[in-house]
Amino acid sequence: MAAYLRLGEILIKEGIITQEQLETAIQTQQKENTRIGETLVNMGLVTEQDIVVALGKQLHIPYVSLGSELLKPSADKQLDLLIPKEFALKNLIIPLSKNMNSLTCAIFDPLDVILIDNIRRITGCEVNLVVATKSDIDKAIENFYGKRDLLKQAVKDSYSGETLIEEIVNTEEELSIDRLIARAEEAPVVKLVDLILKQAIDERASDIHIEPFKSRISLRYRIDGMLHEIPPPAKHLHLPIVSRIKILSKLDIAEKRLPQDGGFSIKMQERHIDFRVSVIPTIYGEKAVLRILDKESAKLDLSTLGFNNKELEEVKKAIKSPYGLIFVTGPTGSGKSTTLYAILNEIKSPKENIITVEDPVEYKLEGVSQVQIKPEIGLTFASALRSFLRQDPDIMMVGEVRDLETAQICVRSALTGHLVLSTLHTNDASSAVTRLIDIGIEPYLLMPSLILIMAQRLVRTLCQECKEPYEPSREERERLNLGQDLIYKAKGCEKCAHIGYKGRMCVAEVLLVNENIRDLIAGRTDYHKIKETARANGMRTLTESALFAVKQGLTSLEEALSVMLIEE
Repeated sequence: MAAYLRLGEILIKEGIITQEQLETAIQTQQKENTRIGETLVNMGLVTEQDIVVALGKQLHIPYVSLGSELLKPSADKQLDLLIPKEFALKNLIIPLSKNMNSLTCAIFDPLDVILIDNIRRITGCEVNLVVATKSDIDKAIENFYGKRDLLKQAVKDSYSGETLIEEIVNTEEELSIDRLIARAEEAPVVKLVDLILKQAIDERASDIHIEPFKSRISLRYRIDGMLHEIPPPAKHLHLPIVSRIKILSKLDIAEKRLPQDGGFSIKMQERHIDFRVSVIPTIYGEKAVLRILDKESAKLDLSTLGFNNKELEEVKKAIKSPYGLIFVTGPTGSGKSTTLYAILNEIKSPKENIITVEDPVEYKLEGVSQVQIKPEIGLTFASALRSFLRQDPDIMMVGEVRDLETAQICVRSALTGHLVLSTLHTNDASSAVTRLIDIGIEPYLLMPSLILIMAQRLVRTLCQECKEPYEPSREERERLNLGQDLIYKAKGCEKCAHIGYKGRMCVAEVLLVNENIRDLIAGRTDYHKIKETARANGMRTLTESALFAVKQGLTSLEEALSVMLIEE
């Protein structure tokens, strides 16, 4: 009882409750046999946060919350073995980190000296405390132990025949007897891999990284462009997991010295999802990276990618041209392929013969003939394009212009009545012109064929449920010309898994090639002059697009700064 009275005295000292309210609460608490803090909350006199903040201030113990990302246990310290889930739930405590013999835990009632002594006894560690609300600790326990329980259970349980994935889609031959036997013998691993794939899809991941180290496995999901560590399976399961992935991808299980690439498809909840697999040898074993290609979750609609109305109108006008050359530029991972697929989705029609050549084919589009290059047998971008011209195409999409021969065929095809779409690796739209000339394309050929260049980047969009307004500094307002008092930053809530961001959007600069730009191309003008002219014609640069998204409350200033070009 003394501990509870001390809590009451602290709340009185902080001015949160009165002596009379405390006495009433103690009488109620004795009748209901509950803790005084819980009684005060139930009576509506205080909130959980009032209690833990007051305790933290009086006892000089830090207060943490889910939104601060500090209430997230380390994934690589096996903390769930130190403190079992049942103990954590019963006592409202969660381990956060362990360094040598020091264990840091979040607790709701730091005055419970018996509990703290029990933690020392069962862990054999000195205990450092932080305080958090009961609801935050409950959620943190579920987030941490829930995922680990699923993974451990999948390893422990024998295969019951109920898979999370309805079927592995084999487009070629049926499983051989040897592979069927291997699959049956590795039943727990089959279920574990199924779980890893399902969880990645549920969490909107674009990639799965499975990487071995000396004494552990690292399991990470890339969500909205950022890698997040997931509680991993045991180290001894690394080889079976990679072997299972190799079997699905039709790779050589025996070959562990060379990189291998493959892929497979699954059907889950009536959705067909493709996986592109890359396996490379490292000093501790093979690392596998799986790219998730989920057409149903991908935004293959131009109007949802993030272009403003003017840019969207210019793009839609350009792609309706009967012939010409359109380029999408940007670094790897900037969404170029998604934009090209969205364009094809917009213009495909039974009246048009559309052919693509890609490396690799990422999404399968109905009504479009798609070809994947195979350089080892001589099927390159250039050789495929030469064959395309004998297929009577109306529209051609080339995954990437990498050399002079491919560039020349694209330009000549655009000049001879075909609409050609492709990508380049350049920083902005105007430098794509100089890149093509540097490759060896003559300006007199480029000038009449080029109709639009679009440079783009991807930024994470703020979670609209929890984004938080704040006032930027005077220096930021002046340097970035924000021109307004409030912008938004990430906070974190249940809807966004406490990340603060949910999804990504495109920021772009769209360079429409008009007569002024064509005159500059003919004169081999440098890209700075081309950019100045395009801006005078109304083009919005990448930096301006990113800052506009910040002003609209769609993304944060930190995200915008990550894609802004220094020279702008």
